[in-house]
Amino acid sequence: MDLDFERCYRAVDSRDQRFDGWFYTGVTSTGIYCRPSCPAITPKRQNVRFFPSAAAAQGAGLRACRRCRPDAAPGSPQWDVRADVVGRAMRLIADGVVDRDGVPGLAARLGYTERHLHRMLRAELGAGPLALARAQRAQTARTLIETTDLGMADIAFAAGFGSVRQFNDTVREVYGVSPSELRGLPGRRTVPGGAGTITVRLAYRPPLHARSLLDFLALRALPGVDEVRDGTYHRGLRLPHGTGEAALTPADGHVLATLRLTDMRDLAPAVARCRRLLDLDADPAAVDQTLATDPALARTVAAEPGVRVPRAVDGFEMAVRAIIGQQVSVTSARTTLTRLLTHVPTPPPTLVDQEELVTEELSRTRKPLDQHGLSGFPAAEEVLRVPDSGFRMPAARRETIRRLALAVAEGSLDLEPGGDREETRRRLLALPGIGAWTADYVALRALGDPDVLLATDLAVRRGAAALGLPDDPKTLNTYADRWRPWRSYAVIRLWRAA
Repeated sequence: MDLDFERCYRAVDSRDQRFDGWFYTGVTSTGIYCRPSCPAITPKRQNVRFFPSAAAAQGAGLRACRRCRPDAAPGSPQWDVRADVVGRAMRLIADGVVDRDGVPGLAARLGYTERHLHRMLRAELGAGPLALARAQRAQTARTLIETTDLGMADIAFAAGFGSVRQFNDTVREVYGVSPSELRGLPGRRTVPGGAGTITVRLAYRPPLHARSLLDFLALRALPGVDEVRDGTYHRGLRLPHGTGEAALTPADGHVLATLRLTDMRDLAPAVARCRRLLDLDADPAAVDQTLATDPALARTVAAEPGVRVPRAVDGFEMAVRAIIGQQVSVTSARTTLTRLLTHVPTPPPTLVDQEELVTEELSRTRKPLDQHGLSGFPAAEEVLRVPDSGFRMPAARRETIRRLALAVAEGSLDLEPGGDREETRRRLLALPGIGAWTADYVALRALGDPDVLLATDLAVRRGAAALGLPDDPKTLNTYADRWRPWRSYAVIRLWRAA
């Protein structure tokens, strides 16, 4: 990754928050690394080095600044939207794949050898997959230390460390203090809410138009899966080690996330999925700057800066929603989905078998959820068990959903952000009953593609007409070239205009 010294130093000198997460500032005279927006006195040029990742800064022997919390900065927009191997790898690492499956598992998901993957990540980020995962474990550990009363051994294993000694050494190296000293620092904030409840702040680059996100999600909310209530989005989650619930409340400079987890090892994946859902790692300044050059969109950009793309915590769910939503209104699609959910077998309150033989350390981190909470969207295997009478839709559409569920259950179709977008689109189009609109909708919301235009979508065409733009699909598609590479964000604005 090419980091121009002069440009980076100007960002640091002006404390520009837009560059938080793009790069990290290492100060050799103090031995710490910071966000570009750190409020400390700007270091001298000769004492500054710039790093493309926190892991690279840690690898150079620097510790995280306790004032600006660089480990909690928004993620780089590059890895959020890029479709190449490095971008996919970063999304999978954030979702905890290395902690669960190791580097071999990550390499297998990406289709590369471990050696080649390590070489690519080192070239782009200055650190290999283990170092990147280690940096994330350190951040997860700090969150648990500061927001819970869990014992240090429990935190070590919940954060993904292989031993308490490894946990102690990493925390001391990254933060310059021991875990117990870190817990005793000023600013620690435990939040009441019962066992298994953690409250964290999800940083973003301003501006954030929260109302557009909540409006979009509220219109499509499903009973038992998600809801918007009193300015907070509540969502059930299916996570690698169990179930969970998230309550997301937009605030000034951050989104307050209250997470209830059956297994604390799912903290990092839960945070990554909530960030992805609300598109918190986007660069709204770059998006709005491009869209505002079009006079037809300039007024909406000025009136509503920071509009994001509402994404997904579950790629399979988004594909089912897209199939059911073909050629019907949002309200009709929600009604059909609600009927379908009533015929899905009800999962237990936790996916962990209480009779399973587990280590004492991990079993202490598992906390049961309230059985009356949100359960999340059913898995592909559960949808396959729904009888014909539970679908209440044309037979062809029902069979399309079943073929989709079978492909996901068998592993031949990857609908998560770490998947190859082009390959996923090709496999979706190969399924009978799935056309270009459905595949593109999945790419926009589930795969995080920032440059999707749904030119044939009725609401998009109505929104275009309302703004004085061409509403013929072919003409609109040609016109929208000026919005690249942010056509997905233009789609959200056209939907709002409709």
